Amino acid sequence: MYFGAHVSASGGIDKAIERVAELGAEAVQVFTQSPRMWRPVNHKPANVERWHALRAEHGINHAVAHAIYLINIASDDPEIYEKSVTALENTMVAVELLGLDAVVFHPGSHRSAGLDGCLDRMAAAMTRVLETSETTWLLMENSAGQGGTIGRDIEELARVFEAVGPHPRLGVCLDSCHWFVSGVDVRERLALDAALGELDSAIGLDRLQALHLNDSKTALGSNRDRHDNIGAGEIGEGLATFLSHPAFQELAVYLEVPGEGDGPTAGEVERARALHAAGLAAAS
Repeated sequence: MYFGAHVSASGGIDKAIERVAELGAEAVQVFTQSPRMWRPVNHKPANVERWHALRAEHGINHAVAHAIYLINIASDDPEIYEKSVTALENTMVAVELLGLDAVVFHPGSHRSAGLDGCLDRMAAAMTRVLETSETTWLLMENSAGQGGTIGRDIEELARVFEAVGPHPRLGVCLDSCHWFVSGVDVRERLALDAALGELDSAIGLDRLQALHLNDSKTALGSNRDRHDNIGAGEIGEGLATFLSHPAFQELAVYLEVPGEGDGPTAGEVERARALHAAGLAAAS
């Protein structure tokens, strides 16, 4: 397992590697542009060159981009839909430039209209985005299940996956907080086994390419997406069970916790490593 964190790229994309190295992490997640603006960033060639050099220097061998929050490829608004697809395409292009492994994105919201009515346009969007790259994975992130958000369970993710077809670079990123608040008790090995068995049958465990590691401020099944620091929330020490599951041991996990208000800290990364070690020891 490789421990990483989502860090800011403020001041230049290369600064993200400096920041994640200071945390003692082995993997990095970034936004390639402002998460709340449609306009993409033209990364300076010098910053890109330094990004690659720093990755090699610090051994940051796993890296993903998180797509912007505005994206909703389920939208029936033509303007929002087109902006969403273009934003995902732009992210894929930036990721190719930076040599990242994948783009993680939220599938969007059907806004209470139902999943059936938006599957075709979602599939068209994802097919178009995947054609932008020859190497980068596109990873659907499971949702917390609030409102009309898509991906509240494996069944919904599988329906989207099937609508696109068995594309070799379409996969999944599982968020521990989102899974927990959508009803999967990630503190319990049997619950994890059952949920991962469903994922394997419906999509394939080989499609699970990344994890988001977050504790939850709200209770099991609450459908409220509020991240907490590692071990400080409702999942608590149960994150050891999540982290030690055999299906996850070759994956990179990216912390998206609040830290002290500015995101993950070195202490949060170390707590995650300690829980992983404790979980492995308990299982042996």
